[in-house]
Amino acid sequence: MLRALYDRTLRIAGHRHAMSGLAAVSFVESSVFPIPPDILIIPMVLADRTRAWRVAFVCTLASVLGGLLGYAIGYYLYDTVGQAVLEFYGYTDKFADFRTFYAEWGFWFVMAAGLTPFPYKVITITSGVLALNPFTFLIASAVSRGARFYIVSALLWYFGPPIRALIEKHLSWLTVIFFVLLFGGFVAIKYVV
Repeated sequence: MLRALYDRTLRIAGHRHAMSGLAAVSFVESSVFPIPPDILIIPMVLADRTRAWRVAFVCTLASVLGGLLGYAIGYYLYDTVGQAVLEFYGYTDKFADFRTFYAEWGFWFVMAAGLTPFPYKVITITSGVLALNPFTFLIASAVSRGARFYIVSALLWYFGPPIRALIEKHLSWLTVIFFVLLFGGFVAIKYVV
């Protein structure tokens, strides 16, 4: 079953609307969706290595724009919902301390989340809630997300067929590793944020 899903994903990756799908997934992943765009980047580049840089560019642009949506969600919903919740639980003072810390180190939080499997939407929304300087947020997002997607695309472009053979040979294990990293990122949220 996993092999059939993999083969189908490769066929979809070669479809003429695959780039639009990648943009949509990259956009929503940065604000609300739990699945990272890598699940499409990999088969899209492996299906046609000549478009590796275009895939990275589209993914980066859509991800940064989606991050701005996440920032807006945090920024605008904090006043209506978030603040009442903090007051109810008596965390207003602790939150003020964390806000000061985040204002100083927020660039590095965004950079780290943008480069790792950590769920990026958590940082985009948190950045809005804590009113991180929007320009700082935008720069950190563009640099980190761009680096991540261009590195993945470059590796796939360079190693192409051997990587595809490796993925096909170890598909089951790689799928398990992917989901462990994905869920591990959500578990890490509990201890970081």
